Amino acid sequence: MDRFVSNFTNRLDSKGRVSIPAQFRAVLARDGFEGLYVHPALDAPALDAGGNRLLSEIDAFLSTLSPYSDERDQLSTALFGTSEILKVDPEGRVILTDAVKSHAGITDAVTFVGLGNKFQIWEPERFRAHLEAARAKVRDLKNSLGRRPMESRVTEHIPPGARER
Repeated sequence: MDRFVSNFTNRLDSKGRVSIPAQFRAVLARDGFEGLYVHPALDAPALDAGGNRLLSEIDAFLSTLSPYSDERDQLSTALFGTSEILKVDPEGRVILTDAVKSHAGITDAVTFVGLGNKFQIWEPERFRAHLEAARAKVRDLKNSLGRRPMESRVTEHIPPGARER
């Protein structure tokens, strides 16, 4: 598996270290990144984390913006200017800095949440609330999709020119 999946909750030790789940360490090792790239999530009280794949996605996204635009500078500042590269010790632990812990409200435990090409690090109670809100949105979406007539669900995915053929 080359994706970050599932979620795991681990406690910080007395020195402020936390173990990255073994499954996530395996994905990072295959990715070839030395350490752990972390930045405050743009839209949540969490941390986005990953390796080369995450950095490649950020670079690809930023390359779609004009090189000297305010938008590119602002996103670069948010994604690179507040990021950190954390050293992973031989036991697979990292020390989260005060700055990233403060953004996510982390005190004594974290929840690692797989999101495919990256993972997030949450304070466990905040993650539970986020997960419940996400599940409610998915239920609402499922219910709204289930109420639409079948033909509209099928034809909305067909390109306009193809419908006349």
